[in-house]
Amino acid sequence: MKKAETKVYKERLILMRARLRGDVNAMAEAALSKTRTESSGDLSSMPIHMADVGTDNYEQEFTLSLMQTEEETLEMIEGALERIEDGVYGSCVECDGRVTKTRLKAIPYTPYCIKCASKLESR
Repeated sequence: MKKAETKVYKERLILMRARLRGDVNAMAEAALSKTRTESSGDLSSMPIHMADVGTDNYEQEFTLSLMQTEEETLEMIEGALERIEDGVYGSCVECDGRVTKTRLKAIPYTPYCIKCASKLESR
């Protein structure tokens, strides 16, 4: 892939990385806030209902799961940026085939061509 073409993808990847880092930081703050009253600003001294505690736990687990997914995407973005620096961006890491521009436009951090990605998903 030509250097001018990779520049466009590099800029997109850098923007994606910055956005995801912000999202992950915001989610970490929300998920790891100490209590329901602290996170919601509730100043009531009324006891919390057990259902509320369950809901809070579910929301915390869900947020942590989203954070993990976004962290994995951040790692893939970092890998794509490294491939750009190494001059191998746009080549499949599995078969050394070409990753189509259409696929890179949709998923700029993908390390796999469509065939290899399909094989990996079916495992």
